[in-house]
Amino acid sequence: MIDPKIKTLLALVECGNYTKTAKQLALTQPAITHHIKLLEEEFGIKIFYKNRRQLVPTPEGEVLIKYARRAYALSENLRQALSDVRSQVKSLTLAITPTAQNNIVPHLFAKYCNEHPNVHINIITDNINNIYSKLKMYEADLAIIEGNITAPHFTSILLDTDSLCAAVSVNHPLAKKQSVSLSELRNENFILRSSSAGTRSLFESHLISQNLSIHDFNVIMEIDSVVVIKELVASNMGVTIISKNACRNEVQKKKLVTLPIENMTMVREINMVYYREFRHPEILRDIQAIYTSTLES
Repeated sequence: MIDPKIKTLLALVECGNYTKTAKQLALTQPAITHHIKLLEEEFGIKIFYKNRRQLVPTPEGEVLIKYARRAYALSENLRQALSDVRSQVKSLTLAITPTAQNNIVPHLFAKYCNEHPNVHINIITDNINNIYSKLKMYEADLAIIEGNITAPHFTSILLDTDSLCAAVSVNHPLAKKQSVSLSELRNENFILRSSSAGTRSLFESHLISQNLSIHDFNVIMEIDSVVVIKELVASNMGVTIISKNACRNEVQKKKLVTLPIENMTMVREINMVYYREFRHPEILRDIQAIYTSTLES
């Protein structure tokens, strides 16, 4: 269903130059150039700026590339859906945040797949902004995120609520306390998620409510891997702000201590977000039931 010229455009954006694209598509460079020229003529635009050493899309080119990706994803979804019908298999792509990756979510879906051998789930991990883009581009069928996505074409199911807290090594002086104040935390070295992470955004918004900003704290490192953050904090290399659910195992194994922050209640929802026309609503109901039973057990 996808025009070969669109495939050429997407490959060119991925490869970054005409030589690599020609090699990947087993075409000549003039053929690649011809495809791009035909697209420009068809839509009456310039896709890339000229006289640059690297490919930089024009504003019109960025729009075309965005919709080309969406069209390609829809085409692939169609092929997968038809294949699923023939083989009686349900294939889904689930997008989750790094925090969700480190709690019960992967185990939850692994359990579901074991109980339903006709279901195949591909899990991808990304930050909340990129997950939103993947949903919009139909590159993901559903997502489990902290917080919610407010858009008319999406709907959601509440799975759980969680809260953020400070986490320190069991060997840290603060580990003996029942709670910690922001003034005490200002003396610590912080290891945090990047600014695009939902956890970080929620923490910063609560700091603003206290007339503070993240710049009032000594952030020595920013990492997108929750696993690495927990390892560094457990090694007493710094402290962090993290979801209580995300470090439940480390607390049980006495590697980390979680502390509520005085005068700050950072509660957030954990939602399963999907398009309203999601084609397997029975899977969503089953997942919600398994999630609830796992938390109660």
